[in-house]
Amino acid sequence: MGDAVGLSIIGGWIPLTVTVLGVVAVLWLILSPRKRHLFVVVPVTIAVTVVLALLVRRFIEHSWGESVPVAVCAWGAAGVLGLLLSVPRLVAGRGVVQRSVTVLAAVLAVVLGLSHVNTFYAWYPTVGALIHDEGAPTVSVAQVAHHQRVVDLPEWRPSRDTGRHGRILTAGIPGTVSGFRARPAKVYLPPAVFDPVSPRLPVLVLLAGQPGSPEDWLFGGRLAATMDSYASAHDGLAPIVILADGTGSIFGNPLCLDSRLGRVATYLTDDVASWARRTLPVAETDRRAWAIGGLSYGGTCALQLATTRPGMYPTFLDLSGDAEPSLGSTKTTVDAAFGGDAAAFRAVTPLHLLASRRYPDSAGAFVVGRGDRSTRPAVVTSYRAARAAGMDVHYSEVPGGHTFTAWAVALRQQTPWLAQRLGLGPPGQPTHGPVVRRNRPERIEYGTLPNKEALRGSAPSYG
Repeated sequence: MGDAVGLSIIGGWIPLTVTVLGVVAVLWLILSPRKRHLFVVVPVTIAVTVVLALLVRRFIEHSWGESVPVAVCAWGAAGVLGLLLSVPRLVAGRGVVQRSVTVLAAVLAVVLGLSHVNTFYAWYPTVGALIHDEGAPTVSVAQVAHHQRVVDLPEWRPSRDTGRHGRILTAGIPGTVSGFRARPAKVYLPPAVFDPVSPRLPVLVLLAGQPGSPEDWLFGGRLAATMDSYASAHDGLAPIVILADGTGSIFGNPLCLDSRLGRVATYLTDDVASWARRTLPVAETDRRAWAIGGLSYGGTCALQLATTRPGMYPTFLDLSGDAEPSLGSTKTTVDAAFGGDAAAFRAVTPLHLLASRRYPDSAGAFVVGRGDRSTRPAVVTSYRAARAAGMDVHYSEVPGGHTFTAWAVALRQQTPWLAQRLGLGPPGQPTHGPVVRRNRPERIEYGTLPNKEALRGSAPSYG
C-alpha cells in the first residue's frame, strides 16, 4: 500500500484509463438500438444536462465570486449526463447482465466527470489524498501535552534520535471567547517536537478556502511533505502549523470578521492562541513568532488579520486572496455583516487600513497562480498597498490557476522565508525571534507585475 498511496490521479496512467473507460461508458449509454432512445431521450437528456450545468455554474459564481472554467462545466456535465441516461437504459434493459452493465457505465461516467474536475483543481492529487491519508503519522493530545522538558530554541540541540517525519494532531479548538463553532483543527507537529528535550517553536495558522475544510491543506496542499522536507534539512525544525477552521462549515462564509455573521476574527486570534498555550507546551507564546496564512478565502482572511491585528499576526501569507471579504457584492456583504453600515465595513477592509495606517513591523508574501486571471489583479493591488503602508512584502507568481497546483507550490516556495522570518535560521544555527527587515526594493518572482491599465477597475467601491 505504501507505493500505491503516492500514485498520481491527476496525471499519468490512472486519469488516462479513467478517461478512456468513462468515454466508452457514456457512448454505450447514448448508443442504444432503440430509435426512440437515440432520437428523443438522448437529445432531451442532453438539453436538461446543459441547463443544469449552466444553473450550477451561475449559482457557484454568484455565491463565491469565482469563475468556473468551461472545461470544468463540460466534464462535470458529462458525468451528470451519464447518470441521467442510465435511468431509461435501466428501465428498458433486459436481464441482469444488461442492467449490471448500465449501472457500471453510470458509475464510470460519474467517475469520469469527478476525475477531470479533480484534475483541474488538484484537490486530491494522489491515491493517498483520495483515501484521506494525511501524509504523516497521527498523534494524540495526551502525547504532546506533557513533555519532560521544553527549552527555548537557542538552548536546544538536536538528538541523534530526531525523526524525519512530523505528526498530525486532530483537536477541537473551542470558541471560548468568540462563541464561534468551529470544526476540528489539524495540527502539524515537526519531528523536533518529539525529542526528549523539545524546542519551543513558532506557529503558522493556515486557513483553507471557501468552500473548504481544514484538512484540504493536508491533501491538495501536501503540507506534511512540504514541512517534512524543510525539517529534514533543518535538524528536524519547522513551524508548528495549525490548520484552523475559518468558516464553520464547508460552504460557510462568515467573512473572517467580527460581525453579525460571527466573531471569526476573535476566534482565530484569541481562541486559537489560548488553546495553543494550554495544549501545546512546545508552541512559542511570543506573538512575533506567529504567522497567519491561507488560500483564496484563507488568503483574504490572512491579510484581514494582518491589518486589523498586526500585533497578533505580524507575518502573513496571502495566497490568491481577494482585496476584501465578500458575499458576492459589496451591498450584500455590508447588509449581511453590518446591517447596511458601509462605513463600519470599510473600516475593517485591508485596503482602507493599508491606506490609513503604517505597518513597519509587519511582513508578508503575496503569491498567485500565473493563470489565475480573476484573482491576480486583487493580489497585485493588495501587494502594492501593503508595500506603500511600510510592510516588508514580496510578490511572486507560480504555475497554475486558482487551484491547489498553485497553492501547494506556493507553500513550498515560501516556507524557507517564513521559517527564517519566524526565527528558524540555517541548519544548525537556529535563531530566536522574528527576523525584522525594512522594505526592500520591489522583488518579483516567477513573473512580472501587471501594468496599471490591466488593474483598472479592480479597486472596490462602497455605497
